[in-house]
Amino acid sequence: MLQLQYIKDHTEEIITRLKIKHVKDVEARIAEILKLDEERRALQVKADNVKSEQNRIAKEIGMLMKQGKKEEAEAAKARTAALKGEEKELSTRQGEVEQELNEKLISLPNAPHITVPEGNSEADNVVTGEFGKKPELPADALPHWELCAKYDIVDFELGNKITGAGFPVYKGKGARLQRALINFFLNEATDAGFIEIQPPLMVNEDSGLGTGQLPDKEGQMYAIPLDGYYMIPTAEVPITNIYRNVILNADQFPVKHVGYSECFRREAGSYGKDVRGLNRLHEFSKVEIVVIEHPDRSYEQLERMKSHVGGLLDKLELPYHILKLCGADISFTSAMTFDFEVWSAAQKRWLEVSSVSNFEAFQANRMKLRFRDEDGKTRLAHTLNGSALALPRIMAALLENNQTPDGIVMPEVLRPFLGFDKIC
Repeated sequence: MLQLQYIKDHTEEIITRLKIKHVKDVEARIAEILKLDEERRALQVKADNVKSEQNRIAKEIGMLMKQGKKEEAEAAKARTAALKGEEKELSTRQGEVEQELNEKLISLPNAPHITVPEGNSEADNVVTGEFGKKPELPADALPHWELCAKYDIVDFELGNKITGAGFPVYKGKGARLQRALINFFLNEATDAGFIEIQPPLMVNEDSGLGTGQLPDKEGQMYAIPLDGYYMIPTAEVPITNIYRNVILNADQFPVKHVGYSECFRREAGSYGKDVRGLNRLHEFSKVEIVVIEHPDRSYEQLERMKSHVGGLLDKLELPYHILKLCGADISFTSAMTFDFEVWSAAQKRWLEVSSVSNFEAFQANRMKLRFRDEDGKTRLAHTLNGSALALPRIMAALLENNQTPDGIVMPEVLRPFLGFDKIC
């Protein structure tokens, strides 16, 4: 969440930045937060004064008793009892105010970087670069869901039978392609200095709150109420939460992790041609990179992460472009996000395969993820993450873009992992 002190010191700046995200009633919400903080501090002053008065009277009672002034001592005791009641009332009210203040801070989105374009929808995202050559396919080229059926590599109906829509079954060379992509992405990340983590697929509520999935994305997560767990929407959640309530040293930066996991998203309200086949699933495989960085270097790190993701797509020989997300499309937790989209030749559309984001201190403040700087001062770290990469749409683009009359030709870089050159 946003730091209260920063909101107090830079109120107009925060309001301006939150307006980029189209946060409703932002002035009123910030004013309410500041008012609650004033009340909290005023209550603390009153509570401190009451305690001080109690201490003073306690000393006075002892002196009065020594002097034999019993009646005056009893009156002082009565005054102490009244002060204790007042202290209890102040403590109760203070707890209520602090809870309300915390709830309002937690529900406030991260302030986007001032360079994030405002925009009104995803149509206002800015293309910052386009790479690779779009393949030219014959008129009878098939979309990936028909290719999956033709070569019997992904069975959507079988997944629907076993579980439901959005839970496909990968078969034969389709399953091997999944495994090859996972191994390729993990190897590339570890070669780039990321330490591999195999995280749990379920997290508790504290973890969801720490990275900002809760309360913002509660409706999109699969919950297990009996145990108080949530199925992870991305490996970002468990990996980043490794450092919840941790204090690092400045010389440990950057902390770089990579993890493969299954991801689970309800995707409520999704329908139509854009969700056909592998375009949008409830369960899918993804390799995630997570970095914890010094605040002074987090935007340099963001560029390095973008280069890493772009390098993967270059090696897979997939045409792609990079979008800088506008305020209307950026997530609740992000300060700046770049999306990578690959060209799906048979569908003739761009498919998102990665988001690379800098959350600045937003997640760190929720998780109490701190570090000691060179002067020994404790500060909040910055957190970043990115998909490197999500598999379903990568697979869709590979199948569509590389189809030939004789089968689907696999990229050179995947062949050592696959054990075959072509799906036929």
